[in-house]
Amino acid sequence: MNIKDLHQDTKAVSTAALFKSPEGSAVSMQILAGEQLKEHVSKVPALLLCLTGEVVFENEEGVKVPLTAGDYVNIEPQIKHWINAKHKSSLLLIK
Repeated sequence: MNIKDLHQDTKAVSTAALFKSPEGSAVSMQILAGEQLKEHVSKVPALLLCLTGEVVFENEEGVKVPLTAGDYVNIEPQIKHWINAKHKSSLLLIK
């Protein structure tokens, strides 16, 4: 199994559940170049890890974090945030 096989290049934003338990989950995400994961709120703390590509994570508090392969950001609950992809990117979201 390989994360890149979970997504097709036909959708601007694609997600696939990798793992789910009562304690948490892991989700694979692909965002195509120039596309955006629209503004939303996480109910619980989360960790976003960039596997490939380049994105910019932003939130309503003015935080703006560029992420490339190996970079990560902690996502605070109840804070609006969004992600813009500069290049086709693969991400892992852990909650």
